[in-house]
Amino acid sequence: MSHRNDGPTWAAGAPGEPGARPAGAAGRIAAWKELGSRYALLPLRLFLGVTFIYAGLDKITDSAFMADSGSGSIGEMMRGVRDSSAVPALVDLALESPVGFGYAIALGELAVGIGTLIGLFARVAALGGALISLSLWLTVSWQATPYYYGNDLAYLMAWLPLVLAGASSFSLDAFLAERRRTR
Repeated sequence: MSHRNDGPTWAAGAPGEPGARPAGAAGRIAAWKELGSRYALLPLRLFLGVTFIYAGLDKITDSAFMADSGSGSIGEMMRGVRDSSAVPALVDLALESPVGFGYAIALGELAVGIGTLIGLFARVAALGGALISLSLWLTVSWQATPYYYGNDLAYLMAWLPLVLAGASSFSLDAFLAERRRTR
């Protein structure tokens, strides 16, 4: 006697209800897929958040970097890349006030890193990170040959999934959205 299977049996509620998924192996696979899609961007968020916080703090606390001129200064770096950048006008703008530009980049990196790490205005933070990375790629690392030696392009590409998806788990955005739904 054979048993005909008309489809999966469901655990934790009827199909279409929250938390409902097929029982058995199909249920375990569905659970892993749900877990994967929910947490897939978390390692990227952690990496980019910590890295941008570190980059911002490193710039702010380095007196040699936050100088108009001298070895390792933002001013010298900008003058050094001026003729090889894709958009020299951006470098010229930065050279009008190198220290101000250095602080703007450092504070931007801090804001982006904190927003990304805690997941507050996550898409806005990711867009800020993408714009910082784009501007650095077009100016500072443009001359890297071959192009994959310059890390700013890789950071730009890493920000794009977060711009598109935001922070779905372990984020203030998700917490606030859930709080608004339950009111």
